[in-house]
Amino acid sequence: MSTTWLEPEVIATPKTSGRYMVTIFNNDDNSIEEVVGILMEATRCSQQEAAMETWEAHHFGKAPVHFASRQECEKIALKISTIGVATSVDPEWKD
Repeated sequence: MSTTWLEPEVIATPKTSGRYMVTIFNNDDNSIEEVVGILMEATRCSQQEAAMETWEAHHFGKAPVHFASRQECEKIALKISTIGVATSVDPEWKD
């Protein structure tokens, strides 16, 4: 009886997924309500999601709030920053 060996197929993956994320940073200038409101307006998320993201930023110093293309993330970050909240737009995964 002979044994058949199969070679594994190697699938090339791109270095970045092409998705980006918007991160907000905590500050002492904006109220919780202001941040929740701008997140709902900028990302069109629910009040519950915006409140969770705001809580995370408040307690951990930062929170990811949106994942999309770079262009969309930059637009949303600009909107959020209009009330003075610091933002960054970075690749979702850093390789």
